[in-house]
Amino acid sequence: MNMQAILRTGAGFALVLAVAGCGGMSSGNFFSWGGFSNANGDEEQVAVKKTEDDQDAIWDLFSNADDPNIQLEVNRYLWQASLEVLNFLPIQSVDPFSGVIVTGYGTPPGGGRAYKATVYITDPALDARALKVALESKGGPVPAATQRAVEDAILTRARQLRVRDSKL
Repeated sequence: MNMQAILRTGAGFALVLAVAGCGGMSSGNFFSWGGFSNANGDEEQVAVKKTEDDQDAIWDLFSNADDPNIQLEVNRYLWQASLEVLNFLPIQSVDPFSGVIVTGYGTPPGGGRAYKATVYITDPALDARALKVALESKGGPVPAATQRAVEDAILTRARQLRVRDSKL
C-alpha cells in the first residue's frame, strides 16, 4: 500500500467518524444510536420532547427569532455615577439598554496623562460584580490599582446617590 492510499483511507475513516458522531451527540453518548446505557448495561430509551425553543439546524442561529420585548436592566445609580466620575472624558457612545459607556481620550483635572474608558454595567443590583471598567492610556495599559481606584470611585458615588434618593 502506498502513502497516497493510506492517506485516502485515513481521510475516509475520519469522515465516517465525523458523520457518525453527528447523529450520536443528541443522545448523550458519542457512539450511541438508541439511548443511554446505565451501570447494569441495560439500554434505556430516552424520550426527547422537542419544544419550540429548540433549534433544528445551525442556520437557525442566524435567524432573528429572539423576543424583541426582552429588556436588559442596568443599575441606574451605577449608570449615573459612571457618567459623573468620568465626566472629564468625552463620550463616544452610550447604550443604556445594555449598560455600555464608551469614552474617548481625555485628561483628568490636574493630571497629565490621557485615559480612555469603557464601562460595562451588567446587573440591576448595586454591587461591585455588576460594574466592570476597562481603562487604557495612550502610553499603554493602565496599572490595576488605577483601574480599581476608578471602579471604587464609581461604586462610592453610586452608594451616595442611592442614600440621597432614600432620604426623599
